[in-house]
Amino acid sequence: MTLKAVAAHLGVSTATVSNAFNRPDQLSSSRREEILTAARALGYDGPSSQGRSLRTGRTRVIGVMLSDGLGYSLGDSVAGGFLAGIAEVLDGLGYHMLLLTDAGRTDRQSVSLNGVADGYLIYGSIPEEGILALLRHQHQPLVTVDMRLPGLASIQIDHRDAALSIARHALVGGAQRPAIVALRMTLDAPGGRLERRSRWSQPNSVAIERLAGFDQALMEAGHDPDQVPLWNVNGNTFEAAAPVIEALLDDVLPDLLLCMSDRLALTALSLAELRGIEVPGQLRLTGFDGIAEGQRRRPMLTTVHQDSHAKGVMAARMVTGESHERDVVQPVWLIHGDTCPLIS
Repeated sequence: MTLKAVAAHLGVSTATVSNAFNRPDQLSSSRREEILTAARALGYDGPSSQGRSLRTGRTRVIGVMLSDGLGYSLGDSVAGGFLAGIAEVLDGLGYHMLLLTDAGRTDRQSVSLNGVADGYLIYGSIPEEGILALLRHQHQPLVTVDMRLPGLASIQIDHRDAALSIARHALVGGAQRPAIVALRMTLDAPGGRLERRSRWSQPNSVAIERLAGFDQALMEAGHDPDQVPLWNVNGNTFEAAAPVIEALLDDVLPDLLLCMSDRLALTALSLAELRGIEVPGQLRLTGFDGIAEGQRRRPMLTTVHQDSHAKGVMAARMVTGESHERDVVQPVWLIHGDTCPLIS
């Protein structure tokens, strides 16, 4: 059964039947219901999505490119909140979400995505050259999240300024043995103690910016950042972080840990408690992200809060054209928890 056959059966134009399905504001409610009831009786469920895409040039799909695997992204509090914000907007506008994982892999960079989606959001630590190669021949709207590329719309937080603010807070009153727990400084570095470099191979732009904020605060407090231990974790999970942080605690015990994520900070807190290290008495520590888990336990985590859900909402509005913003920097704020109180 086709739209044309339904129109002929009802003695109306094909435009009238199409409006009943796609533009209900063009018909009275009674007329529309009459057409829909007749169409169902004839076994016609409406215009196909493929045909509509061919006619309009739109798929009503938004692609979200994730640097990490789908299982990890859905389980991570920050990524999950971001995806929930996107879904909220897309549901309201009648769009679908297409999740594309490991988008930076070189073996996928030749794949053409033209016509697959009406726009794309790039989220996570995807190398810049990978994005540009993957999208070189794409013509749909593109919004980057937590990175900025020339000529592309973006939404992010000021990672450097946020890291500077929390490190300044943590260093008030002095710290003799600070250390930094980094989250994936580079996309190929192993976990463990990491030597500092003037230039990084395959740098993670978010981690680079957060480290720059920590380093500025350390210099202001009289520390030489090159002498502050930098420990790299290559995954934002307890399983990835625990071996690195155990080695850190077995080294020279720091009196302050500046962690690049709440998950890293919560791992450090759990391991410290298992070893009988008093927090914040012997060890003070800070996180970054403001996930709920860090605020529901005691001692409560001192951290930077970013609204990942709101970030997803704005990103979705930008890529669908509901918002015409180009470069959005969202605010963050400090949560003054128990793990790093101010020292008077």
